[in-house]
Amino acid sequence: MLGEKRSQSLFAPKASAEKAAATHITTGPDGRKKELPLYFGPDCPVSGNMGQNQHEAGVGEPQPADEPLRHAPADDGTGVEADPTDSVNMAEDLPRRSLNTESAGGYRAHSLFFTPENEGQDFNTVLQDVQEYISGKYSALITEGGDEDAKAQIKRYITKYVQDRRIAVKGYSGDQLVDALYTEMAEFGLLTKYIFGTGIEEINVNSWRDIEVLYANGETVKLEEHFDSPEHAVNVIRRMLHVSGMVLDNASPAVLGHLSKNIRIAVLKTPLVDEDVGVTASIRIVNPQNMQKEDFVKGGTATGPMLDFLAACLRYGVSVCVAGATGSGKTTVAGWLLSTIPDRKRIFTIEDGSRELQLIREQNGRVVNSVVHTQTRDSENERQRIDQIALLDIALRFNPDIIAVGEMRGPEANAAQEAARVGVAVLTTIHSSSSEGTYRRMVSLCKRAVDTPDDTLMGYVTEAYPIVVYCRQLENKERRITNISECEILPDGSRRLHKLYEYNITENRLEGDRFIIEGHHQKCEEMSESLQRRFIENGMPRGELEQFIQRKEETA
Repeated sequence: MLGEKRSQSLFAPKASAEKAAATHITTGPDGRKKELPLYFGPDCPVSGNMGQNQHEAGVGEPQPADEPLRHAPADDGTGVEADPTDSVNMAEDLPRRSLNTESAGGYRAHSLFFTPENEGQDFNTVLQDVQEYISGKYSALITEGGDEDAKAQIKRYITKYVQDRRIAVKGYSGDQLVDALYTEMAEFGLLTKYIFGTGIEEINVNSWRDIEVLYANGETVKLEEHFDSPEHAVNVIRRMLHVSGMVLDNASPAVLGHLSKNIRIAVLKTPLVDEDVGVTASIRIVNPQNMQKEDFVKGGTATGPMLDFLAACLRYGVSVCVAGATGSGKTTVAGWLLSTIPDRKRIFTIEDGSRELQLIREQNGRVVNSVVHTQTRDSENERQRIDQIALLDIALRFNPDIIAVGEMRGPEANAAQEAARVGVAVLTTIHSSSSEGTYRRMVSLCKRAVDTPDDTLMGYVTEAYPIVVYCRQLENKERRITNISECEILPDGSRRLHKLYEYNITENRLEGDRFIIEGHHQKCEEMSESLQRRFIENGMPRGELEQFIQRKEETA
């Protein structure tokens, strides 16, 4: 038949050629001498099933007469078997027997992973061995760990390495061992599931055996899991820093880096921390979820009128500074404010080292808003370094309606306030201890760039940012906008601070290890007449303005 001729033309000559090139003389049960092939490649008729037959039937025992030898599924080194329909019945060419492994060119049959003599190998020893092999040959794939194709490829190489060397570790099946090796080598060990999990905002590694996870709902959990040793912790953290091209060693024991556009990491090692600690790290994860107005209201962060007021400020060209301590929710509030901007307004974002904002909106596969996301680039070469000051200068050339500066930490504060004073709405965040102290903090940052008297700089920053939003994380880990203030510049040049909204705590008690805090937001003073005029001049309808200048009232 045509199918039979095709099979012979494809496989029979190859098998015959290999048989002629490398054979072994053996004596069969009938006393006659036979030639058997010693080639055990993917085209060999016995390479794939020889070990299996020996394992099941025993070395030197003949196969059952009713079970013809078949071509085993080929393994191309990727761990993927060939189509089993490619099997060929070789009963006419070869005797029905299994081969003695010692006499067949030293080939040793084995099951894919486990053998009695090495079931007790130590995982860390195996990890180091596999790590050296894979990183030496396929380091480029490891750096592409986020790519699914690269991940699958690395796993295939690990599988082949483990199979070829008959590696086994007690307590692991074959697949479990490969997964564990991949996770430790190409990912971030026990931290992987938390880094890429949902609802997690921060991971704090206090030492190799003390790890805390902070969830978005304010809950902090001490993990029972920990690293195997201080050295293990250091190695995992080094893999994280490798993503951003940073090196953690004795010459650089304090490092700042990032894992992705929304994950930042700060690390300390010896000699800055004790030897028995290994490493200390803070991994900050910006929640990729798009917060809605209702989420803030339901969670008690702010009231609807407060959020409406802040959104109106940014839309109608009034710059806003969101202040607070670390973990107070500044970035979350700023991100939501930017999400309220109409599609036709142009937004230019500037972030330091890592991306935390994601503002691009799509509908039916098309981008509907106008956003330019940028981030700084650090370099030892000064000519290649791009800082926030440089990006602020570039931003003004892109004709933006709104400039978002991720966080003011240094002299870029001066460039930001200058941009705000030329008519562009600026939204930024800053670390400060109080609403009143925010302007003083701005002045101190501006002085890093210019030698200007404090009073002059205070006039500049209050003109640039009429509105300050102060965020705080309470003792129970809940987040609140505790204050929204307006700084009014009076005709004589003096300044007056208006407290527009405030969060009042009515009860704070400790029950066991839990803080019970009760409070409410309330409207305090009205906005100034100068701010009202500015809203009108920038296009706000008077009817919309009226909702923000109603009588003082408490809001739940």
